Amino acid sequence: MTAFIGEIVGTAILIFIGCSVCAGASLKKSYSYNPGWFSIQFAWGFAVVLAIFMVGKYSGAHLNPAVTLAFAFTGAFSWSLVPTYMVGQFLGAMIGAVAVFLHYLPHWKETEDPNVKLGIFVTGPAIPHSFANLLSEIFATFVLVLSLLSIGASEFTKGLQPIMVGFLIITLGLAFGGTTGSAMNPARDLGPRIVHFLLPIPGKGSSNWKYAWVPVVGPLLGGCCGGFFYQAVFLGKMVPQLILTIGLIVIVLVVARMAGLKTHKKLLLEMNAQV
Repeated sequence: MTAFIGEIVGTAILIFIGCSVCAGASLKKSYSYNPGWFSIQFAWGFAVVLAIFMVGKYSGAHLNPAVTLAFAFTGAFSWSLVPTYMVGQFLGAMIGAVAVFLHYLPHWKETEDPNVKLGIFVTGPAIPHSFANLLSEIFATFVLVLSLLSIGASEFTKGLQPIMVGFLIITLGLAFGGTTGSAMNPARDLGPRIVHFLLPIPGKGSSNWKYAWVPVVGPLLGGCCGGFFYQAVFLGKMVPQLILTIGLIVIVLVVARMAGLKTHKKLLLEMNAQV
């Protein structure tokens, strides 16, 4: 198996299991309907464990463009392999999402709410707020990459790394998932969102493309910042990229905040006009 195929298979398994848990928890007439938030996060965590055990020896099981990019920026991964890995991850995420649709094929028409169906495939904000939602994704992915680098460098976790990463995903989901669902992975969100848009899902609504940039940009910025922070603080290698990344994050957050205020003002004007 090549590294490219490994990333496709690993990411497909991750999304197939993770989104299937969401489907079982959300679609009516499913035996696993409404099991609770902890059950969903636990399943996502061990979906990561299974994917790592399955393809780790072939590709290192990045399964996440934010991880691949952060590792490349910090010198832990070859830039020449970045495009191959990212393409594999997005393809795998789309394949996994299609498998979820087929697995629950007769269940989609039994649930009326289109937002529930969308939530099976993608993440979304509990409270729409571009600035806060973006910040949530940055924070979560920052901790994810920082933790992955720390786990990888620890002699204590050798042989237990896949299990540790699984518990890390569970912990981050429980800690940070309450605001946006914590995508922490551009492929995990964008791949299934494209599939939701393309597939003939009965009674589906909008794919919410207006929000789609948040779980892509947020994890990429947070992951890179986590990698540079690890280099500067844990390894004592102060790198200018950390300052540049923080500056870029501030700029993007300011733009998101200004856009949010503009949208809010527009909504108020529309409401006043209706009155």
